[in-house]
Order: sequence, then structure tokens, then C-alpha cells
Amino acid sequence: MAQTKNIIFDLGGVLLNLDFQKTIDAFEKLGLQNFENMFSQFKADELFAKLETGRLTETEFYEAVKKRTTQEITEAAIDDAWNALILDFRVESLSLLEKLAADYKLYLLSNTNSIHLKYFKKLFTHQTGKPLLDDYFNKAWYSNEVGLRKPGAGIFEFALKDENLLAAETLFIDDTLINIETAQQLGFKTHHLLPTERIELLDIDSI
Repeated sequence: MAQTKNIIFDLGGVLLNLDFQKTIDAFEKLGLQNFENMFSQFKADELFAKLETGRLTETEFYEAVKKRTTQEITEAAIDDAWNALILDFRVESLSLLEKLAADYKLYLLSNTNSIHLKYFKKLFTHQTGKPLLDDYFNKAWYSNEVGLRKPGAGIFEFALKDENLLAAETLFIDDTLINIETAQQLGFKTHHLLPTERIELLDIDSI
């Protein structure tokens, strides 16, 4: 087996605590019934997939959300509901990244969107006092900036090509099984991080 030289981390559920139910509840209070069928940890309908691949502006997103409810809602209320799922960063997990950087190239690969991106970057600085989350990594790939999203193979292939990485030398850690399955098919080493696990408790060298 090839030596691991690179580690690609997912963000939500790995370095950042999320609670999708909070956003589901918040949007349903705004009149969007069955919101879980539109967006969850495991799927995104066309509207949210477009938002997370940068093919929809924030203004277009707000207008589309407003059309899905009979209530009069503001863009601020939509932002609050959409950001409700983002809780806080796992500080101990972030500390591990500083140690791992001595032995591995570290990367971030996240499905996200411009609204969440702005929110969690501010949250990171507020919580840690550090300026940029991206400073932990050789490179960070966000789906809305790349134009591709997990679990599609395209975003993994893009990452490999972008940094000239070999899948066999790269460990991918994600909390969503379907993303792990795609990475495995492409030859990555993988670890499916369970809700009870934290990366600082893993034996990275043995994966």
C-alpha cells in the first residue's frame, strides 16, 4: 500500500459541528413544508445543488425560496434559517491539523455555498481569534467556487489534478458515506467519520 502523503478533510461533521434539523425546523417555520426533502446532509434538490455549485446567485436563491412559501419573509430571515445548521468549530480537531501539517499535505474539500461560506469564516475568526480557516491547509476547495460538488467524482478528480496528487497516496475523511464511496472508487484511502468519532482520536498512520 502506498504511503499516505496527503489528507483531504471534509468540513461539516469533521471540523465543524452541524445540526441539519435546526435549519429544517427554521425553514418550516417560514412556511417551507417538507424542507428535509429539499436539502439535508445526504441530498440537495436542484435549487440547493445550483447554490452549492455557484450556478445560482444569492439574489436568485432568495427569490426562489420566497416562491416556495406563502409567507412574507425577508432575506435576513432566510439567511438566519439557512445558517442555523452551523454550530461551532471543533477546536481540538483544528489543533490536530497543526500537528499533522509537519508530516502531511493537508486539504479541505467542502460542499458549501456563498452564504454559509461567509458565515462560517466569520464564526471561525470569532471562535478562534485566527484570521483564516484556509491557513490550516495547502489548499481549500469549496464546491460553490469549484463548480462541482460531492458525491460527484468530478470534484475529487479536480482536486487531484489541481494539486498533482495521487489518490493512492491520499487519505479522504468525510462524515457522509456516499462521499466516501465515491472516493474509494477513485482509489483514495478513506475513513468514514462517525458521529461519535473525532479526528484527534484516530490513528491516522494506520488508516
